[in-house]
Amino acid sequence: MSTSSVISGITIFKMSAVAAAVFLCSALGSQAQVELSKYADAKGYIDVQKLTCAQLANTFQEDADFLGIWYSGWYNGLAKKHAINIPRVKQGIHEVIVHCQANKGKRIIQAIDYVLKKEQQKKK
Repeated sequence: MSTSSVISGITIFKMSAVAAAVFLCSALGSQAQVELSKYADAKGYIDVQKLTCAQLANTFQEDADFLGIWYSGWYNGLAKKHAINIPRVKQGIHEVIVHCQANKGKRIIQAIDYVLKKEQQKKK
């Protein structure tokens, strides 16, 4: 599934949930925390489309915060959105965390996609 098909028809809540979900996924694991740079390639780049819930759970809080901001900007930029609804974001965060806890091998973007699709089904 392409990013553009995920973005199509998504409300501001859904876009903002991406950032918040990544931010809070860091609370999932109980293993020792590692620097986000551990997941970078030889040139220092991190392929954010490949990061898993488990990897984020093992990063430091400030790294998860940084990634949350990055994901939010990425998705909101694709959707040409620039606003946030805090209560809706908090609910989206909770849903992504629950999904990530049960699916630590999933990529973060898959967890986000799952939650977004679930929300779209509720509105039908």
